[in-house]
Amino acid sequence: MEKLTGLKKIKTAIFISGAGSNLKNIIKFSKLKKSPISIDLVVSNNNLAKGLKYADQNKVEKKIFNSKNIKIGEKNILLQLKEREIKFICLAGFMKILSKEFIKKFDGKIVNIHPSLLPKYKGLDTYNRAIRNKDKFAGCTVHYVTEKLDSGKIIIQKKIKITIKDNAISLAKKTLQQEHKLYPAAIMKIFN
Repeated sequence: MEKLTGLKKIKTAIFISGAGSNLKNIIKFSKLKKSPISIDLVVSNNNLAKGLKYADQNKVEKKIFNSKNIKIGEKNILLQLKEREIKFICLAGFMKILSKEFIKKFDGKIVNIHPSLLPKYKGLDTYNRAIRNKDKFAGCTVHYVTEKLDSGKIIIQKKIKITIKDNAISLAKKTLQQEHKLYPAAIMKIFN
């Protein structure tokens, strides 16, 4: 990744599908003087995503693509990204798998946050899987996006102790609190 030079921030897009708490957190982080990124576009595949209100509240442009044809949808997204000179993408609860062609165009410039200690529990239902397997720890991981699901190089991780009282809901809540700290730390690590 390119190093931050002077006061110029890296133009960034955030992709979401749902509530957008990580989006809200990254926008807040981007406004700090020390932040290496600016949020210039929010992309969603869901026009009902609650997170879109954070884009509106922070006057960040948003684009919604819920095309059934993934190739057409991605082609439109790529045009929007190019038009805005976006150099970096953060996936934050984006529940669509990007095609390998899309990933190649942004090779090494797409990151994702995943609610497990990768390589453990790729995909969905991570909290229940960790509890079912009687794991002592769960966690979250920020990693580079590659063609293989949740398999890119790990940037940073955070362990979270699983207690006897934990269920999927309580573990999800604890993990999300750590995600809000981890994503900005990962972005700082990438650009410094």
